[in-house]
Amino acid sequence: MGISQRLDIRQTQALVMTPQLQQAIKLLQMSNQELGDFISEEVEKNPLLERADDSAEGDRIDLGQGEAPIASAPEGDKDGAELSSEEINIGSTAEVADEGGAASDDYGGGDSFSSSGRNSFNDDDLSSAQNVAAGPSLREHLLGQIHVDFIDPAELLIATALVELLDEAGYLPADLSSIRLQLGASAEQLEKVVNKLQCMDPPGIFARSLPECLAAQLREKDRLDPAMQILLKHLDLLAKHEHSALTKLCMVDAEDMDQMISEIRKLNPKPASPFFSDVAQPITPDVMLRPQAGGGWHIELNTENLPRVLANERYYAKIQNGTRSKADKEYLSERWRQANWLIKALHQRANTILKVAAEIVKQQDKFFLHGIQHLKPLILRDIAAAVEMHESTVSRVTQNKYIATPRGLFELKYFFSNAIATTGGNETVAAVAVRDRIKSLIDAEAIDNILSDDKIADLLRYEGIDLARRTVAKYREALRIPSSSQRRREKRSRK
Repeated sequence: MGISQRLDIRQTQALVMTPQLQQAIKLLQMSNQELGDFISEEVEKNPLLERADDSAEGDRIDLGQGEAPIASAPEGDKDGAELSSEEINIGSTAEVADEGGAASDDYGGGDSFSSSGRNSFNDDDLSSAQNVAAGPSLREHLLGQIHVDFIDPAELLIATALVELLDEAGYLPADLSSIRLQLGASAEQLEKVVNKLQCMDPPGIFARSLPECLAAQLREKDRLDPAMQILLKHLDLLAKHEHSALTKLCMVDAEDMDQMISEIRKLNPKPASPFFSDVAQPITPDVMLRPQAGGGWHIELNTENLPRVLANERYYAKIQNGTRSKADKEYLSERWRQANWLIKALHQRANTILKVAAEIVKQQDKFFLHGIQHLKPLILRDIAAAVEMHESTVSRVTQNKYIATPRGLFELKYFFSNAIATTGGNETVAAVAVRDRIKSLIDAEAIDNILSDDKIADLLRYEGIDLARRTVAKYREALRIPSSSQRRREKRSRK
C-alpha cells in the first residue's frame, strides 16, 4: 500500500477561554483592594480610562453609580452595550434594584444606603483605624545601641548582620551556621556577639527560643535563679498546667510555684512587638445587609470602596477625528474596546456578587433572625442551582468577600457548612452550629463536672444531634479547646 499525503477538513467543537474571559474570571475572585490595584494599572495603560474623582466634565461611561448610560461604541463594536438591571427579592419585602429603574440600584443602591442605611451601621466599624504616631523602627533602635556598644569592627559587622535576621517577634533563627559561614566568623566569636546583643533593649531581643527570651528578661530583673531556670526548661509542662510536676522538679512549694508562674506571665514573649505599631486595617465589607421596616432584608453592594471608572467618549471622539494613520486608529479603537469591556465586566462582577449574596441571605434567613444555632447546612451546589450559575463561579464570588450584617461581619464562605444528621433522620444541622454548641457546653461546664468527649456526644445526642465521640474530639481540637483532663487542671490552677 502506497504512502501519500492528503488534506482533510474536520469540524470539531471545543471550549476556548479567550483572554477577556480569563480576565473576567480573575476580576470575579478579586477582593476590593486587589480590584482597586488592577483598575489603577488599567487607568495608567489606557488613556481613555480615568478615575471618576479626577475626571473633567464630558460624555462618559460611568461605573460606580451607574447613572450614565453606556456610550455608543465604535462602528462594529458591540462591547459597549448597556447592561440591564436586575431585581432580587429576599423574602417578601427585600429590594435591591427596580427593573428598568435607576442603574445605581443595580450596582448596589449607593444613594439608598448612604442616606438611610447608615443608621444600621457604625461608621467607625467601616472606616480605617487612626494611625499611631510613628516612632523609631526596631532596626534604628538597635543600630543606635550597637554603634555605641561595639568597638571592634568585626563584631560590629556581625551585630549589624544579625539585626537583619530578626523576625517580627524579635527572635533570631535557631541555626546561625549559614550566616556564620558567610561572615567568616568563628563559633565562639558569633556566640560572644549574640550574648552581648541579648543584653540590649528591649529585654529578650535577639533570643533564639522562647526560654532564652524569657531568661533574658528575668536576668534583667535579677530573678533568674536555679528554680526559675528549671521552670524555663519545662515550659511544656506549664502549658499543660502540670503544676504539681513542676513543683517537684523545681524543688519549691506550691506558694513559690504560683509566684514564679505569675512572674513568667508578666513577661513579653514578643519583645519586638512594641515597635510594630502599624494599625491593622479592618476588613471592609463588600456587601451590606440591613433589615426592612416591614420585614425582610435589604441587600446592596458597598460602593464606597469600589473603584469608579469612566471612559471619556468625548475625548475619544476628539482624538479619533485628528488621527490620520491606520496604526493610530487601530490603537485607539482597541483602547476603546478594552475600556468598554472593562466597564461591562465590572458591572457583571457587581451583579454576580449581589445575586449570589442575595441567595445566601435568602437561604440563611433564620440565621440572621435567630443566631448561629439556626444556621442551615449549605453547599455551593445549592446556591449555584438557585442562581443558575456554575459551582466554580459561586466559589470565586464568595472568595475573600465579606458581608456586613446586624449580627456582625462574615465572610460569604462562612455560610457554607456540611450537614450533620439528627437522630430523627429527617432533618440536618450545620457543622458550624454543632461546633458552636460544643463550645457552649464546654464554656458552661463547672470545675467539678468537666465534660469528656463521650459526655458531650451523649448530650448532643439527647438534643437530637447524632455525633460520634471522635467527631466531637475533631471539632473540639479545631476550636483549639484542650482535652477534659487538661481543662480540669487549668481550672483548678485558677481556683
